[in-house]
Amino acid sequence: MQTNDLQALALKALDDLQAIDTTVIDVRPLTTVTDLMIVCTGRSSRHIKSIADNLVAQAKEHNVTYLHLEGDETSDWVLVDMGDIVVHIMLATARSFYDLESLWEPMSTLQMQVQEVR
Repeated sequence: MQTNDLQALALKALDDLQAIDTTVIDVRPLTTVTDLMIVCTGRSSRHIKSIADNLVAQAKEHNVTYLHLEGDETSDWVLVDMGDIVVHIMLATARSFYDLESLWEPMSTLQMQVQEVR
């Protein structure tokens, strides 16, 4: 499945269960580990687990060949690795604490500066 199709599938699965404040971060210029990171917030640990379960179910239904889930039903952060896309589903407190968007933003700015120099 192409990255764009996988992104659409993931975003729909997250939206189906009302994930909050979903953000897509394109990390292709910065790492070879994955193409995109999607970060979203859930209202509770149970909500996070439900969102992750729905995402995995949708991915399996569409024959996504690589899936890995980290975190459990009592966790404040569940990660769903879909190969080209890694989805982070977090409680608001964990999302604020780890601030993944700001973690990757300086790298993106640095990458743009390097490209300008070239």
